[in-house]
Amino acid sequence: MPTKKKRPRRKSEKPPPQRRRGSARRPGTGRSPVVRTSVSLQYKVVELSTVDEGALERTLNEWTAKGWNLDGVQFAMRESSKRPAMAFLFFTREGVAAEPDVDAARSKLLRLSESGPTAAGNAWAPASGSHAPFHPLSAHERLARLAGLDEPEPHEEGLTLEPEE
Repeated sequence: MPTKKKRPRRKSEKPPPQRRRGSARRPGTGRSPVVRTSVSLQYKVVELSTVDEGALERTLNEWTAKGWNLDGVQFAMRESSKRPAMAFLFFTREGVAAEPDVDAARSKLLRLSESGPTAAGNAWAPASGSHAPFHPLSAHERLARLAGLDEPEPHEEGLTLEPEE
């Protein structure tokens, strides 16, 4: 079956309008850049578990009224449906860069080092003999302990079941 030939497009009788000089440049290139000092962006992520027009509208209105700017929306889809299961709305606003609190960070690290598993009283030292060595558990062993079993069931690999007669 022969294919149809495409008809040539009809040419306009009028030439395109003349553009002003300089309009070929990108917009905003004639202006000087805005330099912001010590201003950082704060981010806000809002999760919607029920996604409908009303929920999106209420959330947008609520957070934009508080001074946040919509940065983007992302939908999480189900395979079996064309409707989104969840939505994540991303907002930004300008804020003052937070100064790092060095003293609070040091005190938190000190507190963690005194009470953590590697603290002096909690670490296993071969000379002391009072504490058993720490051995990480596999997920299978951890589940067995949570189920109340003393020992996990032996791992059976490659076993075949014989049919009953």
